[in-house]
Amino acid sequence: MKQIWQRAAVGLLAAAVASTVAAKEFRNSDVHPADYPTVMAVNYMSDIISKKTNGKHTIKTFFGGTLGSEKDTIEQTKLGGLDLVRINVAPMNNIVAETMVPTMPFLFRSKEHMRKVLDGPIGDEILKAAEAQGFIGLAFYDSGARSLYTVKKPVKSLADAKGMKIRVQQSDLWVALLQAMGANATPMPYGEVYTALKVGTVDGAENNFPSYDTSRHFEVAKYYAMTEHSMAPEMLLMSKKVWDTLTPDEQKIFREAAKESVPYMRKLWDEKEAKSKAAVIAGGAQVVEVDKKSFQDVMGPVYDKFITTPKLKDLVKRIQDTK
Repeated sequence: MKQIWQRAAVGLLAAAVASTVAAKEFRNSDVHPADYPTVMAVNYMSDIISKKTNGKHTIKTFFGGTLGSEKDTIEQTKLGGLDLVRINVAPMNNIVAETMVPTMPFLFRSKEHMRKVLDGPIGDEILKAAEAQGFIGLAFYDSGARSLYTVKKPVKSLADAKGMKIRVQQSDLWVALLQAMGANATPMPYGEVYTALKVGTVDGAENNFPSYDTSRHFEVAKYYAMTEHSMAPEMLLMSKKVWDTLTPDEQKIFREAAKESVPYMRKLWDEKEAKSKAAVIAGGAQVVEVDKKSFQDVMGPVYDKFITTPKLKDLVKRIQDTK
């Protein structure tokens, strides 16, 4: 009888240890600072997960690019070295073809159009496509409208961009987009851009108002041209290797928490966008209106080069048809 009780006690202890081991603080990487809407949204998601798992699981975000560039952390996440990664969709373009679609220039007519598309079946379809490459697509976050900003002179029309060395994300599509403008596209990691602008390695870059503000790029590149050439969103991805260790109930909790974090992120985003625009203007930046049609008219070759399969063409058409 004593042995039975001992075995039972050992069994209970083993179960308790297994339960303790299974509890996890999942690691997420983000290149943005601690108060950036994407970082705060994943913290919000962590709170939901902690509550629904009775404190068993949480997410810790390593912000400010401490774990590496977006390109580096994508690789780490695929291998399971990182649990989650928050990235712009652009670095995924060469990995998952479907992610090229929401990156395409002048595809979304407005912020409202973009949100409706990404919140619906088209957005879910693009997220699902990442699974074959070792990622679980959990959510799209806003990244605003991206525009050009330059050091020496303002860009007011397509002709002004010709020959300028403009930093782009490390993506073939972004290189082609800037080449279509007549610019010399220069891919480089986000963390290197400030110095490149300051020392003249590049003449300009392109991004949204919050990134232009928090990166302090406005200090060295004071002309912000409202090209609004892309509304390429952010993505939150989880390693499929890590995902597969979760129970079905836990997977459901993670998916629901990610979706719940989206409206929270957007509220923060809208507030930050307005605040950042005001801050850069106060800091001496000049916001320049542009002849947007001159840019739109030269984007045909970009679509011809990257939207090459019936599936991708169908996705583009369905987005354009979304009211």
